[in-house]
Amino acid sequence: MKLLLIEDDTALHTALSRSLTRCGWQVEVCDDGRTALPRWRASHPDVVLLDLTLPGRDGLAVLQQARDEGLNTPVLILTARGTVGDRVQGLNAGADDYLPKPFDLDELEARVRALHRRPHEINDNLASNAHQSSAISYDKDSEAIYHAGQVMELSSRELAMLRALLAKAGQAVPKERLFDLVFPGQSEVHFEAIEVVAYRLRKKLQGTGATLTTLRGLGYLLKLPPA
Repeated sequence: MKLLLIEDDTALHTALSRSLTRCGWQVEVCDDGRTALPRWRASHPDVVLLDLTLPGRDGLAVLQQARDEGLNTPVLILTARGTVGDRVQGLNAGADDYLPKPFDLDELEARVRALHRRPHEINDNLASNAHQSSAISYDKDSEAIYHAGQVMELSSRELAMLRALLAKAGQAVPKERLFDLVFPGQSEVHFEAIEVVAYRLRKKLQGTGATLTTLRGLGYLLKLPPA
């Protein structure tokens, strides 16, 4: 696994880099917000660990632009900004998880493993799943979802939900499973928030031939037209 650690505290990023490297992971460090995005684009990390208070450019601005550019790498925010408002702001900007400082190293490692495992499990299912159609397709290399040859414009949460549904196309996917994938480790988010993501995704699927159905008491079902 390749990690990009965007953190300006020299003592902290040195200690984290040493500890995470001992786990067998490759760690690249960036300590300036102005160079964070170019490093992100060039290094193709599996997981990004992002501090919010960075010199040159705020971490939230870096994250927002990354998502706008379609960089869907899982992001774990590491920050001393620990209020609920700060967490919500970070999650709304496209973060996948949030760990306030100070944190336990074992918990950090567990969260990194979870973020890394989530897209790979889905990718494996997508790659082997025959439920691809002329309407919706998944490209494993770019991790993008296409409609009629064009990349679909999806938020990180909509993308996470659609990838999970594509991996199980034609089958009911429980709400609880989707919530864990779309809002990993985000206990402060209300469970009903998954319905908002589903509503927005359903609107973006209009005209594709794919339909997203709510199954009361079961979850959601994605139906694709025949190839």
